[in-house]
Amino acid sequence: MENNAIFDIRTERDFLIQALRIFKFQYINNSVYHAFCTYLNVQPDNVQTLEQIPFLPIEFFKSKDVLSTTDQPEITFTSSGTTGSATSKHFVTDLSIYEQSYLKAFNHFYGDISDYCVLALLPSYLERTGSSLIYMADDLIKKSEHLESGFFLNEYEQLHQLLLELQKTDTKILIIGVSFALLEFTEQYQMSLKNTIIMETGGMKGRRKEIVRQELHQLLSNGFGVQQIHSEYGMTELLSQAYSKGNGVFDCPNWMKILVRDTEDPLTYLSTGKSGGINVIDLANINSCSFIATQDLGKINQDDTFEIIGRFDNSDIRGCNLMVL
Repeated sequence: MENNAIFDIRTERDFLIQALRIFKFQYINNSVYHAFCTYLNVQPDNVQTLEQIPFLPIEFFKSKDVLSTTDQPEITFTSSGTTGSATSKHFVTDLSIYEQSYLKAFNHFYGDISDYCVLALLPSYLERTGSSLIYMADDLIKKSEHLESGFFLNEYEQLHQLLLELQKTDTKILIIGVSFALLEFTEQYQMSLKNTIIMETGGMKGRRKEIVRQELHQLLSNGFGVQQIHSEYGMTELLSQAYSKGNGVFDCPNWMKILVRDTEDPLTYLSTGKSGGINVIDLANINSCSFIATQDLGKINQDDTFEIIGRFDNSDIRGCNLMVL
């Protein structure tokens, strides 16, 4: 099946054509997704719009092998999970699709990665294996062409000194970090950075009390001395990311789209501005499942940007009797 066509999408019509093509492919070749569609009595012949496509609950990645190919995985990405809980497994049979996805998306939103010094402050991800974020960050570091680019576990003093040195030049800097580590850094060092993007990847990961995004971004903005805090929206089960350049408002690359479902009726969709469950279409997931119902809550804005406003707790999840499939 032609995979690279998704990166040539330019219009809504292009997206629909590719989404319907991939839906039919996954309906035929993904036994888990086929069973789910059959349970809902949905077949490709009856599907003509994005809203008619069934979205697989993200929990299936914890209990099933979600694959649309018989090819052997090149890598298996896993979620962190809490002690004793099941973790998601995303079997990736073609890493080149993932690499194209994050490189083309970064280039679209930020320009050539080789122009940046990439500093990754991702301790909770470095401390385990199977992180798709670490895979992406490692490749961005390698492609940045800056000798100073690299990972930092908890070497805050080393990072501080490097930033002071880089500020003496016109180097463009990207600091990508997990929220609690960025906060810990700013509690030790107050800076006023120029030519610097601070990009948080979310999650206190049990290390600190959760705080609302506005408060987090204000603390980070003050601590690093920058006007806006950027964000990356991605997850183990996706091969694409959306990006926010401030205020928690995210844009998708052309091969990714967000729909918002009713929390009481997962097969009903909400209009612009109304809050509900986030459904993601990630066409880069061609060899697993491109249509995923997440546990995130959010809303879509008039300009097709979107915002994340929280997560379901377990008592809020409706329709999960489908998990018995």
